[in-house]
Amino acid sequence: MTVALEIRRDRTPAALRKQAKGESDTRVARRLLAIANALDGMSRDEAARSAGMDRQTLRDWVLRYNEHGLDGLADQPREGRPPKLELHEKAELIEIVLAGTDPETSGISAFTRDDLVAICEERFGKRVASTTVGRILRSLGLSRQKARPSHPKKDPVAQAAFKKSPSAAQKNSAYA
Repeated sequence: MTVALEIRRDRTPAALRKQAKGESDTRVARRLLAIANALDGMSRDEAARSAGMDRQTLRDWVLRYNEHGLDGLADQPREGRPPKLELHEKAELIEIVLAGTDPETSGISAFTRDDLVAICEERFGKRVASTTVGRILRSLGLSRQKARPSHPKKDPVAQAAFKKSPSAAQKNSAYA
């Protein structure tokens, strides 16, 4: 035979049902209704089944309700996956990106995400996806936009000579 589980009685079953009715989180509302049913004298198994959970789950929620009250019935935030790069590695990556490339030594005129993936693997020993690198750069306040590429051997004098001089029609027009 199961041992009866004590439920705190600072709220009546009617008050718990009223709280469940106004609750925006349906999961919390179901938990409140199950506890209210158990307080009304329903067996733990019936109360749990009426709320769509099993008896053990109801027991766990009752323990949390007894300890924390209504706040204990809400889902707790989870930490999630740890970041791929540590803070000092992100700082070093920013320095690398802001310093730019040296086309003569590396052969790269501007970093692509795939270039930064290779740098992360070489420097930090961590393999990250190119989308992850893009996400990291966005979170650090850097954008994907870059300056228009310029050939390292361009000649401004040759460019000026190549440009056409304005035609006579343009000189005489009212819009010039």
